Order: sequence, then structure tokens, then C-alpha cells
Amino acid sequence: MTKNLDNEGFKSIIDDYDIFYIDLWGVVHNGINLHKNAIETLKEITKVKKEYVLLTNAPRPNKVVKAFLENMGMSKEIREKVYSSGEASLSYLKKNYLEQKFYHIGPSRDFDLFVEFENNKVGNISESNYLLCTGLLERQEEDLSYYKELFKNHINKKMICTNPDLIVDRGSKRELCAGSVALVFEKMGGVVTYFGKPFPEVYNQSIDNKEKKILSIGDNLNTDIKGANLLNYDSLLISNGIHKNEIKKNGIEVVVKKYGVITNFIQTELKW
Repeated sequence: MTKNLDNEGFKSIIDDYDIFYIDLWGVVHNGINLHKNAIETLKEITKVKKEYVLLTNAPRPNKVVKAFLENMGMSKEIREKVYSSGEASLSYLKKNYLEQKFYHIGPSRDFDLFVEFENNKVGNISESNYLLCTGLLERQEEDLSYYKELFKNHINKKMICTNPDLIVDRGSKRELCAGSVALVFEKMGGVVTYFGKPFPEVYNQSIDNKEKKILSIGDNLNTDIKGANLLNYDSLLISNGIHKNEIKKNGIEVVVKKYGVITNFIQTELKW
């Protein structure tokens, strides 16, 4: 049974955990503005000397995500807690694929991820050794059938996906993410290596979590909560995120069963 924290607040469970993995988009901000109550909660976590990581499936290096958050008005003390799926994938690419040619699937703004090996980027997918997916191509942001045509002769190539999220809400607008493109590739028979939640590398690389009692907090059942389940962490679902309408219509117990996950706690927004 999922416990609702709306009345007692996040403070009611703070003493039960050592580390908190906290999602950024959907919990701390909505892509446009910071959530005031979430920011206050992060400050309170620090006051009681607990550790947290702002673990995000952003397909860009840590420093780029931090600059984005600085522009939103987030303090340096909080920004320093950021760890991104882009950072995890960059470490892997530099170690294993630095000399190989790649075809980039994603918007041009994501160039920060491969700036160190930009010369290996090719404009023709046929010339690539692997596919690097950070999102959807500009002008191809809504039609996934385009990618079926793009991939049909290249299923034998490996895809690296730097953001497993399927969707995100930017303010009030819902957008597709890199995970939706990678899913098309997988359904066609392709092999994808993912970096980000729910996959364990991004958790283990971000902080020393051995022998610690951990709570994962997020608004996405497919990534935040599934990742917690796979690693046997407790979890808190923020219900005012991407599953808001489903939960409002069907209730939390029905929705988590639909996604094949369990969550220990639910809260409308992260609030102390």
C-alpha cells in the first residue's frame, strides 16, 4: 500500500534514509520554472545533514545542466549536486568509442555531449559505426514513423541512448524524448545501450551509496520508480508530474499496477 505524504510532509520520513536520489525535471522544475517547495525541501535536507543527488536523464554533460539551472535561478550549493545521464554516457563513449564515427539523432543544441570528438560525427547515417541518440531531430519532433524509415537499413548498428525517458512535460506542453526513438529502434530489432534511470550505472557513478539506506524520488514510473525497484531502493512518486491525469482518473494503486512497479510513498509535490 502506497502511503500519501501530503499531510505529514517529506520531513516525516527524512530520518529513515541516508541518501536521496531526486529527479530534476518534474520534481524540482518543469523545464521553465523552479518549484519553490522542492527547493525549500532540498535546503532542509542539507540542514539535517543528509545527502542527495539531483539525478537527471538530461542527455548533456553535468556542466551544461548546471548552467541551465543557474539561468533558472538555482543556487550554486544545490547545482553542485547534479549528475546527468549525459555525463555517464560521455564517460562510456570516451572510453569505448572515441575513434569511431557516429550519426547523431537529436537536436543541434545537444552538441555539448560530443564536442570533444565532434570530428567523428558524420552527416550520412550509412557512413557511421554507431548511432548516438540524444533526442529527436529538429523538424522531426512529433512523427516517429520518420525514424522507422531512417533506421530500416541500419539495424545492425549499435545505438547509444543518453536519455531513456519516453516523454517530458515542458511547462504545459508534452514532448517526446530520446527513449521514444530508441524504442522504435529496439522494436525493429536493434540493440540499444541506455544511460540514465532506470539503469544502474547512473546511480552508482554519481555517489558512494554502499551500505546506505536510499530513497529515490521522481515523477516517472518508467524511470525513477522502476529504477528504484530494480535496485531495491524505496521510492516516492511525485504525482503532479507526467502521470498526473492517470492518477487523478484511476488512483495510484491501479496506475502502478499498470506499469508493473511499486512505490512506497506518493506526494503531490515535493514539499517539506
